[in-house]
Amino acid sequence: MEEKRIKYPIGVQTFDKIIDGGYLYIDKTGYVHDLAENYSYVFLSRPRRFGKSLLSSTIHSYFTGDKELFEGLEAGGLKKEWTKHPVFHFDMSTAKHLDEEQLESELSLKLDRYEEIYGKVETETQINQRFEGLVQRAVKQTGEKAVVIIDEYDAPLLDVVNNQERLSPMRQIMRNFYSPIKSLDPYLR
Repeated sequence: MEEKRIKYPIGVQTFDKIIDGGYLYIDKTGYVHDLAENYSYVFLSRPRRFGKSLLSSTIHSYFTGDKELFEGLEAGGLKKEWTKHPVFHFDMSTAKHLDEEQLESELSLKLDRYEEIYGKVETETQINQRFEGLVQRAVKQTGEKAVVIIDEYDAPLLDVVNNQERLSPMRQIMRNFYSPIKSLDPYLR
């Protein structure tokens, strides 16, 4: 008799790679469905190495309408209509150990990738203007409300939390980047 080997997703942190790769996955998609269908804003605070990035990735796949990834999982049975939303997924773990100029550059790079998809307006020069314009254009182009996922939102600040001289300008950059979210409420799913 052939022994079936279980593939464990050691080091694999994205939902699609786990599902497509045939790795062991403990189905938590029912919770994702519940969060997505019953809440507008969700803040998840869990200990390090506790699956926040995997959960963010699962939410990303859910809102991009990747129905085939959820076949055989709880959310696949619960969700009746799969809609493809524009998803803005920012992983701030890449913005660690940076100074102010490097942080601005990293945020700009993240926005550049979405501007390749939804276009760029030359008068939007500041990161908050670019972010706001991107979401508005995405909603207009797709006809669907956008989803914003921010993983490790505080990573750029953790390195400088004990250095007030550096913390203040870094906090201001991040505050500026996140500032459009409140005004974008009519555009967000």
